[in-house]
Amino acid sequence: MEGGMKGIYIGSTSGYSGKNMLVMGIGMRLQRDGYEIGYFKPVGAMPKEVDGKIGDDDAIFVQGMLGQHADPVLLTPVVVTQDFKVKAFSGHCEGLMDTIKANYAAISAGKDLTIVAGSGSMYSGKYCGVDGVTVVKELGIPAVIIDRFQKELNYDYLVVLRETLGELMAGVVLNDIAPNMVDEVGNLIKPFLERNGVKVLGVIPRDPVMGAIKVSDLADRLGGKIISAHTKADRIVESFLIGTMQVENFLTHFRKNKNAAIIVGGDRSDVQLVALEGECPCLVLTGNLYPNDIILTRSEVLEIPVIVVREDTYSVAKKMENILQRHKLRDIIKIQQGAQLISSNLDFEYLEKVMGLPKKF
Repeated sequence: MEGGMKGIYIGSTSGYSGKNMLVMGIGMRLQRDGYEIGYFKPVGAMPKEVDGKIGDDDAIFVQGMLGQHADPVLLTPVVVTQDFKVKAFSGHCEGLMDTIKANYAAISAGKDLTIVAGSGSMYSGKYCGVDGVTVVKELGIPAVIIDRFQKELNYDYLVVLRETLGELMAGVVLNDIAPNMVDEVGNLIKPFLERNGVKVLGVIPRDPVMGAIKVSDLADRLGGKIISAHTKADRIVESFLIGTMQVENFLTHFRKNKNAAIIVGGDRSDVQLVALEGECPCLVLTGNLYPNDIILTRSEVLEIPVIVVREDTYSVAKKMENILQRHKLRDIIKIQQGAQLISSNLDFEYLEKVMGLPKKF
């Protein structure tokens, strides 16, 4: 590592895996332990203009949470705008890595450690030579990779990354592990990864709070409007169910998913009524159809908001899936919860050794 600049790269196997949560969790914990932390996100894909300068929305948010104040352009030298892509695909990518290195040095000055945040997966940005693998090798800093459980873990990808990065791969964090998967991860996957030289630094259990969203935010994201029980718009939705089936079948599913928003056609008052009586957090009515008066009255009495959206049930369900998967860590409660999850489930002693941090007592 150049001139004692200590850094650690936080990358992931795919977008929306929990990198921000990991960055903030590690950052806040190290700050609490008395270290001076820097934060740097070399590549960003969410352009945001601040005082005439283009930075990355996520980076600006995370830096604020960590109490940092770097200029947005210093913080994220490569922001992927449409303009940038056009240039990149035409072969104009020169000097990007030099800028990344210079900015990293500037941000690292006087810090015990700089946390470098990835964007997308470890190969995102390969078309321009600014992918995670290249950044890690060029900066010569250890990498921690987060892998989120979605259908399964990306264990093959993790082993390939270990071969690619060699000693620079400090370890992995397995995120969002459902209760029924904990044994398999502990008894099969973790030993397999470690036999292949991939150190498992932590296993983060699934936490419903992390994927939840408020009814009011949901209405905004779906481009719908709340037509009743407005005072309860801060109720929390953790998942969703589609009410297109027969009422009996619907009931069976509904009993298992208490905090699920129910997406149902505006004309299906039978399912709407069952959902309301079962106290779902909110009803999402599709096809721009307003409910009948009985439904409206019940929703007011039971204080369950009804959202009316224009699109059909299938489109809304697709959108909903994306929203709950990608719901950004914007709420402070979630950040504290996330930082706590990281703090209590990560091997910090090992991490501090890897990062070469002096012991603070």
